[in-house]
Amino acid sequence: MQIITSKDNENIKNIKKLKERKYRDINNEYVIEGIKMIKEAIQEKAIIKKVVVCEDCLANNMIDDKLLYEIAKYDCLYVSKKIFEGITDVSKPQGILAVVEKNNRKPINYKEEIIVALDGLQDPGNLGTILRTLDSANLSQIIVSKETVDAYNPKVVRSTMGAIFRVNVIEVENLKETLNEIKKHKYKIMCTDLKAKKNIYEIDYNKKILVIGNEANGVSKEILDIADEKVIIPMLGKTESLNASVATSIIVYEYVRRKIQK
Repeated sequence: MQIITSKDNENIKNIKKLKERKYRDINNEYVIEGIKMIKEAIQEKAIIKKVVVCEDCLANNMIDDKLLYEIAKYDCLYVSKKIFEGITDVSKPQGILAVVEKNNRKPINYKEEIIVALDGLQDPGNLGTILRTLDSANLSQIIVSKETVDAYNPKVVRSTMGAIFRVNVIEVENLKETLNEIKKHKYKIMCTDLKAKKNIYEIDYNKKILVIGNEANGVSKEILDIADEKVIIPMLGKTESLNASVATSIIVYEYVRRKIQK
């Protein structure tokens, strides 16, 4: 077994590049880290391009035999501790990572009752939590504007806890055009808006595109202008707005509540 010790190795240089969105987009690849995420990727039949294992991880028996057997089916690179530390994105790495093909080439599924769209969301943690929420509600896709934080950002990927493999992330150049196209399939656009008259408990959830806006500015005016409905989450206290991922979760689970009561 050959151990890579040079940072000038082409494979290592290419993996390092994937820390930047530009190269993730060019290569249509991203990096996942940790034993749990690798297991999830294998289980969900993600397209794994390469697996990188730190020699210390092997020496200390940190990877169980079953996982070692599974990763042997892929293109595996074994690297020194120093090299692994140069490509990892976490402070306490488990000594294993993988390069995975993005799951973003599927078309929009018009059979889902709710489609969530993000209009300029910026916080990686928010996006990761929203992906987990959709996965938990058995919703398998999300529309993201080009101004939204990259769904394959390492922080987003970690915070999805595996949902990134099950939720189709559809990146669009022009959100307004995409929403208008979805409307042709008998969907209505529903935006969160602090000035809305209706609250989330007064509307139906059949064939709706739920648009969640930027953390600071909310949904953009051009999207609000084409909205069929504007809704607000009623609050009893003095706080006027909620974290974007919390707001999304509350609305999605109002949809879930009604679905299980049918």
